[in-house]
Amino acid sequence: MGDVIKLKPVRPCPICKKPSSQQHHPFCSGRCADIDLNRWLSGSYVIPAEPVEDDVEDGPPKPGQREDDD
Repeated sequence: MGDVIKLKPVRPCPICKKPSSQQHHPFCSGRCADIDLNRWLSGSYVIPAEPVEDDVEDGPPKPGQREDDD
């Protein structure tokens, strides 16, 4: 017997919800894959976070100053 190629399960395309194709899995077409790539590159996919405040006073020590001096 020859080698068996395991096919990926058909799932809805994450962009347009059509059935995915084996060639462009998990997308249905190259167009939907390109749309997804553009969303990644343009920053559309981000994890929301709260801004971090930088302490101005907690910078690196000045020359001749020890870290425990105040």
